[in-house]
Amino acid sequence: MTKKFTHIEQDSPAMVDVGHKDVTERTAHAQTLVQLPDDMKPYIKDGEITTLKGPVFHTAILAGIQGAKRTSELIPLCHNLFLNKVRIDITLEEGLLVKIVCEARCTGKTGVEMEALTGASIAALTVYDMCKAFSHNITILETKLMAKSGGKRAFRREE
Repeated sequence: MTKKFTHIEQDSPAMVDVGHKDVTERTAHAQTLVQLPDDMKPYIKDGEITTLKGPVFHTAILAGIQGAKRTSELIPLCHNLFLNKVRIDITLEEGLLVKIVCEARCTGKTGVEMEALTGASIAALTVYDMCKAFSHNITILETKLMAKSGGKRAFRREE
């Protein structure tokens, strides 16, 4: 079986027609990793960074949720979804590695992986934005889909 792109028709891009699909509960988890530089260590208290703009991780959580909600406005050809849930967890791991996990859920005809990926990405960009006054040596390492369910194909990445 040859795979093909679903978002391209004969002559032009198009949104995929999902009208014929069944409505199901759909869930996706995405993860973004952000590496903070060692020179930020003195600014971290109890696993949180606070700036004049406010608490970095709390603000990033709110920004990520907002980003997930606005995915169809940011990415061409994404369907506008009514999200039932968006949850973002941010933890500071060993070596000043920030782990951002976004869970998105909806009941609909198309998946929510783009919303989960966007939520995690926007949260990471917010961490960068709020911390760049301390150091521009911050690296957003990777964003990846960890799991999805509820559509034609379930997916789970081995960590």
